[in-house]
Amino acid sequence: MAEHIEICRRLWSEDHATFEGKYHAFADVTIQPQPIQQPCPIWIAANPQPHEAEKPLRRVVQLADGWMSVNAFPGLFSSNWEKLSRYLKEADKDPATYPTIAYHNINIHPDRSAALEESKRFLDEYYGPVFSPSMIEGWTAAGTPQQCVEALLQLQREGAKAITLRITSWDQKGQFDRLVNEVLPKLT
Repeated sequence: MAEHIEICRRLWSEDHATFEGKYHAFADVTIQPQPIQQPCPIWIAANPQPHEAEKPLRRVVQLADGWMSVNAFPGLFSSNWEKLSRYLKEADKDPATYPTIAYHNINIHPDRSAALEESKRFLDEYYGPVFSPSMIEGWTAAGTPQQCVEALLQLQREGAKAITLRITSWDQKGQFDRLVNEVLPKLT
């Protein structure tokens, strides 16, 4: 991965790039068009369990311009953000300005339990039955619009500077309308 990131950075910013690494080598290669944004930011998605977090999170600090993660268990995002913040400071990078994004699920429903159950069925269909109820609860803003708002605000308090949402319901249009009209306006 580290070698691929270095290759991307070079090809996206240099003409006639030459590279010789452990796994890949090339000479005089130009990619067109190159990204307009220079340097083109590279984000690493890393969702390690707390006892395995040091190596992948240090890799984020060393190689990435931003971090994307999930809250696959209650408190996972905040635990990893706490560690990542410490590693950023050690590398003389400012955690306050380092980009973070949480990839999170949402299911708006008057009954939170029903929202979580539908989310579990939805995610089981998508990934296979690999998520426990506690994982679904940690990874999903579920329930009334206000419950969803509170869950998303909590995720922000835990370190997510941005959140991207996946609707975990088969009523995608209805959920989208509710998200846009009932939840997002309360997240200013």
